[in-house]
Amino acid sequence: MQPAHILVIEDDDIVARTIERSLRGQEFRVTLANSGVEGLKIARRRPPDLVILDIIMPGMDGYTVCREMRADPLLAQTPILFLTAKIKDEDKITGFTAGADDYLCKPFNIDELILRLRAVLRRAQGQRGQAAAESSFSPTTETINGQDNSSHLISVGEYVLDTRSYELHTPHHGKIRLTPVQYELLHHLMRHPGEIFAPNHLLDEVWDYPSDTGSPDLVRVHIKNLRERIEKDPRQPQFIRTIPGYGYTVNQDL
Repeated sequence: MQPAHILVIEDDDIVARTIERSLRGQEFRVTLANSGVEGLKIARRRPPDLVILDIIMPGMDGYTVCREMRADPLLAQTPILFLTAKIKDEDKITGFTAGADDYLCKPFNIDELILRLRAVLRRAQGQRGQAAAESSFSPTTETINGQDNSSHLISVGEYVLDTRSYELHTPHHGKIRLTPVQYELLHHLMRHPGEIFAPNHLLDEVWDYPSDTGSPDLVRVHIKNLRERIEKDPRQPQFIRTIPGYGYTVNQDL
């Protein structure tokens, strides 16, 4: 099997070369780009398996690059990991809203970067495998929340998740196309309505991070961002609920 191809879009040459050496040492194939414009050109010419993307760059910033990739059918499902000095929650929310799969702040630990990169790649490969499997079989039915649905639809209350299109049908905002990581998180929660998941459990089950890797803040920011998109009133969420001291659950009684 050919090693994964990683595109690093980073205008700091020292940081870029450090990442390149470390990834090549792990037998990844690496391409460097020192600007957002150059990175997009390279990605469209030769789609990578994953993009490591800085935010603060001259010309086109990382947020714009991410949005451009998500709007391009050729690159829409390419995993994107932001690696940036922007550390505020609102920066992370902006990154995830743009379509990022993960977000790591500088200064960073190279071993953690590689662990997260591998986890994102495993999730992406699993998602492609699921899509291929679903396209190979005729729809069957399953019961979710007491209702019979086609096997590619997961229904909890008035929310319906389509596992083929990665779209969520909501009672308040209509049809919403989820980013890959939003889809993975909501898919896990909706498959287990009423069950409470601690942040560390979600890091393990959804992000596929090894124990003690990744921050619960990652889960918190994703939940906040997801609520902004799907809840009638994100300040008083009714579908994705927080159980203080325990974690998060999907409300199956709506």
